[in-house]
Amino acid sequence: MFKLSAISSGFYFSCNFDVLSTDCVEQIDSQRVFGYALFKDGKSTRLSYPLEKFHSEISGRSFHNGRFIQRMREKAASLPNVQLEQGTVASLLEDEGTIRGVQYKTKSAEDLKAYAPLTIVCDGCFSNLRRSLCNPKVDVPSCFVGLVLENFQLPFANHGHVVLADPSPILFYPISSTEIRCLVDVPGQKVPSVSNGEMEKYLKTVVAPQVPIELRDAFISAIERGNIRTMPNRSMPAAPHPTPGALLMGDAFNMRHPLTGGGMTVALSDIVVLRNLLRPLHDLNDSSTLCKYLESFYTLRKPVASTINTLAGALYKVFSASPDKARNEMRQACFDYLSLGGVFSDGPVSLLSGLNPRPLSLVCHFFAVAIYGIGRLMLPFPSPGRIWIGARLISSASGIIFPIIKAEGVRQMFFPATVPAYYRAPPIK
Repeated sequence: MFKLSAISSGFYFSCNFDVLSTDCVEQIDSQRVFGYALFKDGKSTRLSYPLEKFHSEISGRSFHNGRFIQRMREKAASLPNVQLEQGTVASLLEDEGTIRGVQYKTKSAEDLKAYAPLTIVCDGCFSNLRRSLCNPKVDVPSCFVGLVLENFQLPFANHGHVVLADPSPILFYPISSTEIRCLVDVPGQKVPSVSNGEMEKYLKTVVAPQVPIELRDAFISAIERGNIRTMPNRSMPAAPHPTPGALLMGDAFNMRHPLTGGGMTVALSDIVVLRNLLRPLHDLNDSSTLCKYLESFYTLRKPVASTINTLAGALYKVFSASPDKARNEMRQACFDYLSLGGVFSDGPVSLLSGLNPRPLSLVCHFFAVAIYGIGRLMLPFPSPGRIWIGARLISSASGIIFPIIKAEGVRQMFFPATVPAYYRAPPIK
């Protein structure tokens, strides 16, 4: 029996489920999601997940995050070899460079220590434990302002809705049979004050006129009910320091802009990768050997994680308005490209949902959008001004995606078989 001390936290959004603990989304009024709907300048297009080759039960799910996390805790606690203890972790216990466990405080303010051969640190985006286990370069490109629309049906049932507004996107998606979550992206790290009424004024005067007419009345009603929440959007590439006795997971380890709702998909995919690595082991007590073996985790997770991370960061920049005409041409080209349907929408949506975790396919589609945008500019005739904007469009596209790929790791994304850890076999005892 393994003893692992785990520290958990969570965030809200949708995730695309496969076969991992699907019963955890039952009995919490979670909603099946079959794709996205995009809105721009009065036009809309529906992008469905290409599920024809998958089992009929495969779909996305959107839900109240807290309910889902609680269900996972209950499921874990129900297993005969799991002991659930709750408390606030203060620090990791380290001995000669090896993590031995955690020091935590119970609800009764009692200070205790828990020891384990492997400590999985997953204390969320606000992690105060990650610093000794990775190189945390946290970027905060924007904040989400959250509202809940009640007793309202979205124009496209069972789809996440993305409005390409100015200055940045607005999201709508179901979290229960009677509730729609709305997230308004506000660029930068400061948002109008909720307490003095500035936020309500901003939402009504700046945001509401850009919300599709079908959603506007429900949006304004949600503003007037209050209960407006704000949340910084964080992005952090995975840059671990392999440390004997400990492993980072979840938002404590790797974050991306939540525009595409890929955070839970990455987290659950990581769990499957780690589960498969740990399954053949019978002893976790050789910390240094285990640490070397688990280095393969950082490469094996890359197809899913890097694809979703890169798309989330790139799409946020493409979908945001800009004074640069080339950037706005890229934004329009992306909307029109996805509206073509068929392979033009199926490919990007399968990448977004984790159904096709192929980084090379991602890059091909991204630059196909840029080339499509240049083609639009060249019609009806390629004037010098249009040629110049087209050149800047390609430059802008490169400036968006290549830094994200560099942060994710070119070698691990595109050439994982060249990473020595990729071939590490379980230690033999």
